[in-house]
Amino acid sequence: MTQKTPPIALEDRASDGARLSSPSAARNREPIMSALGERLPDGARVLEIASGTGEHALAVVSARPDLRWTPSDPDPKSRASENAWAEDAEGRIRPALDLDVCAPGWWDGLESVEAIYCANMIHIAPWQAADGLFDGASKLLTPEGALHLYGPFLEGADTAPSNLDFDASLKQRDPRWGVHPLADVDALASRHGLERVERLVMPSNNLLLTFKRGKA
Repeated sequence: MTQKTPPIALEDRASDGARLSSPSAARNREPIMSALGERLPDGARVLEIASGTGEHALAVVSARPDLRWTPSDPDPKSRASENAWAEDAEGRIRPALDLDVCAPGWWDGLESVEAIYCANMIHIAPWQAADGLFDGASKLLTPEGALHLYGPFLEGADTAPSNLDFDASLKQRDPRWGVHPLADVDALASRHGLERVERLVMPSNNLLLTFKRGKA
């Protein structure tokens, strides 16, 4: 069984100038690139929430040069890294935005997008962050747009033992953190007018979930 490792602090990540490199991003960027590349519409405007190092953005736009990608992160070191990696994207990645999904109205002034992507964020943040993410998605997504959410989830008796261990270790570090039950995430999406339309199994007991606007 694959063992999950806790998220690492920025200062523990390998760096090359402003560019930060995360071991977990290096491991999962290829499967994420493949999965997202098959699900994003042609010419999509993509807003990435909690972009971290920025490696996912470069990987996806390298495979899909038609995309227009905007990374974001509330951490200035992360934004600097995202902008540094974007130098290799030939203009397809916009300057990183300072966005905090826990802030009321964080979506104000942003353009609508065909896709929002968020990886490995809601389990290392208070539940307020997940609520803010879905609230903003309900405001920013075009009618046919989708929120793509990547990470570990609890699925009752089907939960992988490594995800249970990961959940316990996160709660020891911060009681506001933890791997969330998939049912709770679905219920949160529903409260914001979104519904899950796909559950894709990814490596290391992660999932890629896709949410779209519910039918009226």
